[in-house]
Amino acid sequence: MARVVRVEDLGDERLDVFARLTNNQLRGDLVSDGGALVAESRMVVEVALDEGVEPLAFLVDERDLDSSAGLLARAGDDVCAYVLPHEQIERLTGFRLTRGLLCAMRRPRRLSLGEALEGARHVAVVEDLVDVSNVGALFRNAAALGADAVVLSPRCADPLSRRSIRVSMGCVFKVPWARAEASEWPEGALSALRERGFACYALALEPGAAALDDPALVVPERRALLFGSEGCGLSRAALDACDRSVIIPMSRGVDSLNVAASSAVAFWQLFS
Repeated sequence: MARVVRVEDLGDERLDVFARLTNNQLRGDLVSDGGALVAESRMVVEVALDEGVEPLAFLVDERDLDSSAGLLARAGDDVCAYVLPHEQIERLTGFRLTRGLLCAMRRPRRLSLGEALEGARHVAVVEDLVDVSNVGALFRNAAALGADAVVLSPRCADPLSRRSIRVSMGCVFKVPWARAEASEWPEGALSALRERGFACYALALEPGAAALDDPALVVPERRALLFGSEGCGLSRAALDACDRSVIIPMSRGVDSLNVAASSAVAFWQLFS
């Protein structure tokens, strides 16, 4: 059972991990070897624990302490649960806490591209998404709709940022993922997919793009779908490295959907 510690001073350095460290600092060695992440809400923390993510410390709203007892019981007594009065929590964090609980956890070991792709048949490839909410939504769709792995470009937002984890409902811990090295993006990463038998399809408004429901798209057993950034879409280099482009047929003059919606449609059609 996590050890309950009531905190009186918001300046207590033990609370830094929950509110005063940047995401870059969390990813470094300031908190633990290999870095840390912050998971928000009991449901998300439960998913993380189920997936073997190690808890380092909890921050609990005093009003939610009793209802969090079952979750705190899953940690050892070397893990502290810092408790603050309700009115102090938002002052510390700067946002309204979802269901009264945060958990600082050790970041899972980073997978290599080969490890993430081991045994995969359906893969989402994401280039330069910068909005952490979009990254989280894509991971939730991937987990729900049949993606076996996710490959991120070097400049993609961090899936293990607090908001991305929350939007994904913890699915960033369920789906294996890897970040491609800058030196291998995009040609090297897509070559690695093609060497494993993947057909690579770009979701892009390109001349000659196939409709998503084209029966020919499901012929290859292994398929990778590429999604581009919020503003510019996929780079020319990524488009040129793909086997073909694919579009979601639309009406009323709408030319595209945001990545949260388009990835759900594409995964359902080609992965599930």
